[in-house]
Amino acid sequence: MTVFTSQESDFDSLRLVDVSRTFGRRRALSKVSLTASAGTITSLLGPNGAGKSTLLSIAATLLRPTSGRVYFGDQDGSEGNAALRSRIGMLGHDLYLYAELSAAENLRFFAKIYGLRDVERRVDAGLERAGLSDRRDDLVAGFSRGMRQRLALERALIHEPRLLLLDEPFTGLDEAAREALRTRLRSARASGAIVLLTTHDLAAITNLADASASLVDGRLQ
Repeated sequence: MTVFTSQESDFDSLRLVDVSRTFGRRRALSKVSLTASAGTITSLLGPNGAGKSTLLSIAATLLRPTSGRVYFGDQDGSEGNAALRSRIGMLGHDLYLYAELSAAENLRFFAKIYGLRDVERRVDAGLERAGLSDRRDDLVAGFSRGMRQRLALERALIHEPRLLLLDEPFTGLDEAAREALRTRLRSARASGAIVLLTTHDLAAITNLADASASLVDGRLQ
């Protein structure tokens, strides 16, 4: 397995320039331009169907724009490769956790997928940050939504990505879980991550986001 160093693939900003995306006759995004820098949290607001998930998929290099460009620092996203993707972490509606594995086994699996060193140290640290050290050997199938969300966030962060993308991360969480998530996102920002999250819940990002943009019908307002 190839291991990429941060020098090979690192960047300090995400920049979308006139990005549009169509699906047949439906235009999901229309000439969206947005910049987010290292050490900041940017919230993308808007109702369901506004195009927020499409934008995150493009930023994650999972989807190509129909037109426009995406830049990761000076790197053109259209030339995206495994080294670039190794610097991106994503938390979507699917948490990408294996219910039949324990909390520790889930983090260990993803650490090995990324070819990381010091796997057990990373697993232990992730479980501690998620507040799940005492549940490390319990199957994820028995976890609450908030516990799964905290574990999934550590899954997305275990390789210390430069860019962290979160799609409606506060959905379905009680206030205690929401505050735990906000605390973890502040920590990621302090470590120099570029955090881009989508939400339709203004209360969730109060005193959290450094910048906000509103997306309506695929257009920035």
